[in-house]
Amino acid sequence: MSKTLVLAEKPSVGRELARVLGCQTGGAGYLEGSRYIVTWALGHLVTLAEPEKYGEQYKTWNMESLPIMPEKMELVVIPESARQFGVVKKLLHDPRVDNLVIATDAGREGELVARWILQKAGCQKPIKRLWISSQTDRAIRQGFNDLKDGRLYDSLYRSAQARAEADWLVGFNVTRALTVRHNAQLSGGRVQTPTLALIVRREDEIRKFIPKDYWLVRADLGKFFATWKDGQGKSQIFDRSAAEALAEKIKGTKFRVTDIRRTPKSTPPPALYDLTELQRDANKLYGFSAKDTLNIMQRLYEQYHALTYPRTDSRYLPADVLPTMDERLQAVAVGEFAPLVRELRTKRAPLNRACINDAKVTDHHAIIPTEERADTVRMTSEEKKIYMLVVKRFLANFYSDYRFETIRAELTAMGESFSSQGRIELDTGWRAVERLEDEEEADEQVLPTLAVGNTFLCENVQLKAQKTAPPARYTEASLLADMENPAKYIKDTELRGYIGGGLGTPATRADIIEKLQSAFYVEKRGTTLIPTSKGIQLIQIVPSELREPLLTAAWERKLEGIRDGSVRFDGFVKEIRGYTKELVKRVAEDDVQYVHDNLTRTPCPKCGKMMLEVKGKRGTMLVCQDRTCGERISVSLETNARCPECRKKLELFGEGEKRTYVCRCGFRERADKFRERYAQAGASKAAVREYMKQQERQQPQEESAFAIALRKAMEQQR
Repeated sequence: MSKTLVLAEKPSVGRELARVLGCQTGGAGYLEGSRYIVTWALGHLVTLAEPEKYGEQYKTWNMESLPIMPEKMELVVIPESARQFGVVKKLLHDPRVDNLVIATDAGREGELVARWILQKAGCQKPIKRLWISSQTDRAIRQGFNDLKDGRLYDSLYRSAQARAEADWLVGFNVTRALTVRHNAQLSGGRVQTPTLALIVRREDEIRKFIPKDYWLVRADLGKFFATWKDGQGKSQIFDRSAAEALAEKIKGTKFRVTDIRRTPKSTPPPALYDLTELQRDANKLYGFSAKDTLNIMQRLYEQYHALTYPRTDSRYLPADVLPTMDERLQAVAVGEFAPLVRELRTKRAPLNRACINDAKVTDHHAIIPTEERADTVRMTSEEKKIYMLVVKRFLANFYSDYRFETIRAELTAMGESFSSQGRIELDTGWRAVERLEDEEEADEQVLPTLAVGNTFLCENVQLKAQKTAPPARYTEASLLADMENPAKYIKDTELRGYIGGGLGTPATRADIIEKLQSAFYVEKRGTTLIPTSKGIQLIQIVPSELREPLLTAAWERKLEGIRDGSVRFDGFVKEIRGYTKELVKRVAEDDVQYVHDNLTRTPCPKCGKMMLEVKGKRGTMLVCQDRTCGERISVSLETNARCPECRKKLELFGEGEKRTYVCRCGFRERADKFRERYAQAGASKAAVREYMKQQERQQPQEESAFAIALRKAMEQQR
């Protein structure tokens, strides 16, 4: 009997598909049933070959071998995934399999994952495509009942392939050219470099900013305050003596209300979440990195089946989702949401129609709850926070607009003009679920009942000293916002409209921010992102086109053209090859010098050259300044072990038995003593060894049960 092979992107997704399809037997890397065989990738199993694959001359980095322009881009199996690729290849050629269902993530990159596997395996069997936005049993069954012809997605694959080859050509060649030219570990890319340029540009604006002192004059009228303003409505007074004279002039005088303006206003519910907006809010509210939020979302999608597909850039829903709204409401009717849902269902409240727009739904719709009730008891606190953000936003869109009235009172005293502003809530609407404060509201106050002609005695005068402020440094939240919409940095008005989803995709932006930190171009201080000297210098020496989002805008226009058939794949790649040659030439001819500002007096044990001190996300290390040497020595690691005195994370210094845990508060403890504390906490030797390995791998981990026990043991000895 012939069978259908189903190819998923990850083991967890593959096992869920197998369960729904009744595939219960099998071996390593696959599950089989009466009609289907389900197997999976491990993310990418196949990738573009690195330069060394195309010739011995590319094993040595030098300018003479650049640019690297393979006549045909080759695919290679990723070594770590070779075993699973072998499983998939064998199944693809199994005589029982007469057709294939691609069930990788429904998007450009998911299509690329599958097609590269098929190409490398030499499979030409008929293809169907599973295209779903959630992993619920119902969605999976509906998806298999409505499989698409795989040929409909050929252009999507060509677009993904074009993006991958273009990034390879520019990335590898520019990185090698910069590294060789400046004898430093430098890199450049279509998304990474303009993102770094945003951070560097912002830092330059801050450094050049010259603050100015100014004063605000606020009259205390007993029940409310009124602020002085000039004829243009501005309140800033840049002359202190003038501000003091004004304060003295109005103190103890009567203020008269000359005008009252009441303006009814309303704000609709905020749009549903896409991944970038969710990452921004999670960063602002909880300090989660973009990468952390994506990982949590992936678990909520794959493991809990609680939320829909996370890697979306759409904030809208298609009309065909509307019939499922009642089931989704029932699914979230737990805990604090139960009475809200009960009220909505009683009133038969409809979903806000602004959410529905088929034309604005891309590969996937906005992130919303699925029809399956989430097991919130099993969720970690972090998972629950992200889940609740999405549910709140979803429920908010069943409520009416938030309605209020702003009241602006104009007053005069001693020939001077003053104003005061407040607001009265008329209908809380969606704010009953999600309370978001706007900038205007933050400056408002509760006003008494006022009428024209009312007078108030100025009991006191506040003279508030202020400074003009520079632009704020980027946080991950604000950087994600500019990555999503960098159009304001593009001067070409035509191309500005083609920036599309911005710099990178919702799925890749988190990785880009992580890479900027791991390459030591950016460091994180608290919640802010600050460019290092290395990052600033890179932006100064990299070809100007790579600094601007314009390149991404131009590329995205053409990649979209490949997808819709208006642009030829071959023509696009040919253009990129010519562009790459020009970039390499400009790097080679550039006379700007790169200067190491982190040089130490520690000689490299391998080549004798002085080493560089670099700070990574998880600690400090010494790196040889000669890139051809590549020697690295760990100085300290930031661990997940907590200081028993102040509870901050400890750093691990030294090597071997001399390794010592150190805290900024002054606490120090040898690593051998640390092991003893584990033993006292009842941890096994194997557990201790595994924990120590995790520290050395610099992998973040949640506090385990025995880590909690260790902490308690340490506290008992304080």
